[in-house]
Amino acid sequence: QVQLVESGGGLVQPGGSLRLSCVVSGSSSNFNALGWYRQAPGKERELVAVISRIGIPRYGGSVKGRTTISRDNAKNTVYLLMNSLKPEDTAIYYCNALSAATNYWGQGTQVTVSS
Repeated sequence: QVQLVESGGGLVQPGGSLRLSCVVSGSSSNFNALGWYRQAPGKERELVAVISRIGIPRYGGSVKGRTTISRDNAKNTVYLLMNSLKPEDTAIYYCNALSAATNYWGQGTQVTVSS
C-alpha cells in the first residue's frame, strides 16, 4: 500500500521560507509525477507544483517564482521549497503521487504565514 508522509510545515513570518518534505513508501520512481497541492479554508484545493518522473517541474500561478519543487528518487522523497511567503500562502499542503492508474494523497501539513 502506498503511503505519503509530509513534514516541514509550521508557523512562519511573512517573507520567510519553508521546506516541505514528502516521503513516499515504495519507489517514487514508479510514479509518473509527484507534487504538492494546497487548500485554504473555504477554498478549493489548488496546484502548487508538480514534477515529472524525469524531473520537469510545473508550478501553479500563485506561487510561480517563489517556489522550487525537487525529487530524490533514491530517497523516495519530494521536496517543496517556498520563499517570500505571504499570509495568503496559509493552507494545508498535500503531497500527491500520480501513477498510471491511481492518485495518492498524503494527510497534509499545515503552513501558517503570520506575524
